[in-house]
Amino acid sequence: MSVEILDGKTVLSFVEDEGAFNSSVDGRFAALDTNRDGLLSYAEMANELMSLRVLDKHFGVDEAAMGADELVELYHGLFLRFDRDGSGAVDLEEFRAEMKEVLLAVANGLGFLPVQMVVEEGSFLKVAVDRELAKAA
Repeated sequence: MSVEILDGKTVLSFVEDEGAFNSSVDGRFAALDTNRDGLLSYAEMANELMSLRVLDKHFGVDEAAMGADELVELYHGLFLRFDRDGSGAVDLEEFRAEMKEVLLAVANGLGFLPVQMVVEEGSFLKVAVDRELAKAA
């Protein structure tokens, strides 16, 4: 983890740079696709979401206080956001589209005044910050 200064413009610029955005998102997709079939199953995505404690870290949900059924329901709801065609699996295009929406929402939420934020190494926000710093150098 590192503390970075970023704003909505940094995230928006990253999303609009199709090459950088797709490269980063495609890499994450490949890492999640453990069986290498070109699709993300619910199990593949849920394992990642659970290991990252996504609900706890990013949505303020105390996973430890929730029942197993509630957690499954929440993770399934997240999965359905990605599975846009309802096929039961997430392909690369669906993954890209949802990640784009998520990051655009983050950019909108941040606004255009710089904020100091703790970001995970390898996260999309860290990639966006590093990209912006490289452009400035």
